[in-house]
Amino acid sequence: MMRTRIAITVALASALALLTACEDQQAAADLTPLPAVAAPPYICDQIPLKAVELMTGVRKPLVRGFFDLSADVGDGSCAVYRRDGDRLKVLQVILTPARVPGEVEEELEGATPLPEIVPGSIGYYFKDPHEETYAAQAVLARGKAELTVQLVYGVKGRDNAADVLALMKLIAPKLITPASAPSPSASASPKGK
Repeated sequence: MMRTRIAITVALASALALLTACEDQQAAADLTPLPAVAAPPYICDQIPLKAVELMTGVRKPLVRGFFDLSADVGDGSCAVYRRDGDRLKVLQVILTPARVPGEVEEELEGATPLPEIVPGSIGYYFKDPHEETYAAQAVLARGKAELTVQLVYGVKGRDNAADVLALMKLIAPKLITPASAPSPSASASPKGK
């Protein structure tokens, strides 16, 4: 009986030590920069899995969503979830064809402007001031299309704002289609005709 108790105590102590060691390995942030070029495998057919894993810290995430790029202006979303516990959403990418003109321009105040990732585009990105989630967001708009990258739970130790910017650079050229470009204004038309 005494040997059984000792064996159980040793087994529990070993399991606890192993669990603690695994948690320490997961706690170390992978500071590898996101890839500069999109490469398979992809989630939701458009988003590089490697970039998602680096910026969220979630390996082999649960994924839901798709993008429909068959219309003039694309539409769709892709949500990424943790596999463990409550399966929290860690990342969401949303493409909408219903952009309100001037809205992004108004939101630029207080955020860092995005470079012109897609010709004729405007956008911004920022890091959420609530440090406990390490969240960040980027928004890019052109014509009728708006693309949003919402990092809901980032990785402690990573530059999460730089991660949403890098992901935007990877996916915007594929998701913001040429049909979403604003129509040329009358002032841009050649004169004399």
